Amino acid sequence: PGSTKLCGTNYPVSIAFIVVNEFCERFSYYGMKAVLTLYFIHYLHWDKNLSTAVYHAFSSLCYFTPLLGAVIADSWLGKFRTVIYLSIVYVIGHVVKSVGAIPDVGDSTVHVVLSMLGLVLIAFGTGGIKPCVAAFGGDQFDEEHTEERRKFFSIFYMSINAGSVLSTIITPILRGDVKCFGGDCYALAFGVPAALMVIALVVFIAGSGLYKKSPPEGNVLVRVCKCIGFAIRNRWNNSKKSPKRSHWLDWAEEKYPKRLIQEIKMVFRVLVLYIPLPMFWALFDQQVKCYIHLISFVFSNTQIIVSISLKGPLKKMAAGMILAALAFCAATVVEINKSVVEPPPAKESLVQVYNLMDSEVTVQFPGHTVFSDPLKSYEVTSLQYRQTLITFYDVYTFNVFSVYITIIHYLHSIFDFCRFINTHTENINITVGTEEFYAAADYGISQNISVPRGEYNGVVCKTNSDQYLIDLGLLDFGAFYTVILSKESNGLTFKKMEDIQANNIHIAWQVPQYVFITAGEVMFSITGLEFSYSQAPASMKSVLQAGWLMTVAFGNVIVLIVAEGAGMEQWTEFLLFAGLLVAVSIIFSIMAYFYTYVDPDQLDKIFREDTDDEKVESSDGKKNEAVSLTDMPKQTKM
Repeated sequence: PGSTKLCGTNYPVSIAFIVVNEFCERFSYYGMKAVLTLYFIHYLHWDKNLSTAVYHAFSSLCYFTPLLGAVIADSWLGKFRTVIYLSIVYVIGHVVKSVGAIPDVGDSTVHVVLSMLGLVLIAFGTGGIKPCVAAFGGDQFDEEHTEERRKFFSIFYMSINAGSVLSTIITPILRGDVKCFGGDCYALAFGVPAALMVIALVVFIAGSGLYKKSPPEGNVLVRVCKCIGFAIRNRWNNSKKSPKRSHWLDWAEEKYPKRLIQEIKMVFRVLVLYIPLPMFWALFDQQVKCYIHLISFVFSNTQIIVSISLKGPLKKMAAGMILAALAFCAATVVEINKSVVEPPPAKESLVQVYNLMDSEVTVQFPGHTVFSDPLKSYEVTSLQYRQTLITFYDVYTFNVFSVYITIIHYLHSIFDFCRFINTHTENINITVGTEEFYAAADYGISQNISVPRGEYNGVVCKTNSDQYLIDLGLLDFGAFYTVILSKESNGLTFKKMEDIQANNIHIAWQVPQYVFITAGEVMFSITGLEFSYSQAPASMKSVLQAGWLMTVAFGNVIVLIVAEGAGMEQWTEFLLFAGLLVAVSIIFSIMAYFYTYVDPDQLDKIFREDTDDEKVESSDGKKNEAVSLTDMPKQTKM
C-alpha cells in the first residue's frame, strides 16, 4: 500500500483520493455556510446581531476543534481511522442540520435545537479531520520526494478553493430558485452539502488499499504534558544544585527520552513562530470569500513561480502578510471615497422629508433640531439619522409627504432603485423598461423597484382616462430616485430627485484589494500548510497542523474584539488592521530570521536506539549528553 505511483511520476496514486475527498468536504462546509446567516435571519427569525454572533462562534469552534482531532489521530486512532470516524460525525451533523430546516418538523424550539446540535457536530467533524487530511496526504510521499510533497500541498489547496467556489455559487441558487414547503428551500440547500460529505467519505474509504498508514505514536499529548511538567519541577527543585543546562526542557532528560525532548523543542519553536500569525487571518476573514476562493483557484499555480523567486517558506509567508496589508490599504481608499449611504445604527432609522407644497415648510421633531431649516417648494432633505421613538410632527401634515427609510445598500449595485409619488387625482400605472409601478391617486407612493442602469426615455404612464410619455433620462448605478408626478394644464409633469447619489467609484477599484489579498493568501496559506508538516516530528504532525489552524480561530477572535468593541468607522478600522499587520509582519520577519530549519526525519538517524536511549552510558559511567537541535542537520535560515 502507498507504493503505487501515478504514471511516470513520483506522486502516489493515493493522493488522488485525498484531493477529491478534500474538494467534496470543502464544498460541503462552505456550501452550508453560504446560506447559514440567511437561515438564521429569515428562517429562525433571529436578529442580525444574534445571527452574526452565532455564525462567528461556529466558525471559531471549527478552528479550535482541530487540536482534538490531532490528539486523537496522533495518540490513539491514527490519521486514517480518525478521518473516517469524524467524517461520520460530520455527516450526521449535516443530516441533523437539514432536518432542522424542514418546516413540518416540530415547533420553532425544535428547529433551533436541531440546528445548534447539527452545527456542533459539523464543527467537531470538520475541525477534527482538518489537520489529519493534510498531514495524511503528506505521509503518502517518500522521504526523498520533498519537492513533490511541496507541490502536493499546492494541489491540495487548489482543491479547497475549487470546492469553495462551486459551493458558494450553487447552494444560494438552490435556496432561492428552488421552492419547497411553500418557501425558500433551506432543507435542500443544507441537504446537498450533506450529500457531498457522504461522497467525500466514500471516496476516502475507496482509497484504503493504496494508502501508506502511519500507526499512532501513543498518547502523545499526555507524554508531552508530563515531560514539560517534570522539566519545570526538576528545574525549580534542583536549579541551585545542578549545573545550568542549555534549554529548560533538558531538565527532563533524567526521566524522559532525549528524542521526545527534542521533538517538543521543535514543536515549541514553531508554535512560538505562529504567535503573530492570527493577525493575517483577522484581515483575510473580513473579505468576501467567494471572490477570494475563485481568484485563489485561478492563481494557486503562482505559488510555484513564487517558490523560485523567494527561497524559504517563512520569506513567502512574510511577503503574503505584506500583500494582505496592501489589500486593506486599497480597501481604505475605496471606503473613504464611496458614495453609498451607511445603514443606520441600532435603534435609529433614516428619515427623509419631501415638501410637495408651493411654499416653504418647516418640519419639527419635538425636542430636536433636525431639519431646522425650512424646506423650499419641491425640495428634498438629505438622509439624516433620528431615533425611531420620536413622534413625527410638522406644520402642514396634510400637504407634506414624509417617509422613514432604512437602507442597507451594497457598494457596487448593478441596479438603480426607483419609486413614484403620484399627486394626480387618478391612479397611475408606470412602465419603466420591463418593470411595472403602481401609484395610487392623491399622494400615493409606488413600491421601490430595482431597474438596470440605462437611459429611460419614453416611459409610459397610464391613467384611467389618458396615457402620457415622460423622459426620465439616465438612471445610474446604485442610485435611489424618487419621481413626483403632477397633473398640469399641459399634461403630466414630473420632477426627478436623486435621493441617494449614484456610485462614484468604478467597480474596477475593487480589483486591487482582491488581487492583493488573494496573492497574499496563496503565498501564506499554502506555505504554512507545507511548513507545518515539514517541521513537525512524525509523532506530532497532526498536532502541529492543528496549531496552524488555530491561528485562524484566534484571527476571528481579534475581529470580534476590534470590530465589535472599537466602534470605529469602516475606513479607520481597515487602516488600523493594515497597520497592525505591517507591524506584525516585521515582528514575524525578525523571528523568522533567527529560526533555523530542521529536518525532522533526521531524528531517526540521531536516535537509532530510541527506546534504550535513556539507558545508554558512556565509558566513564556518565549518561550521554542530550543531542540539541544545533547538532541536527539544518537548512538555510528563513
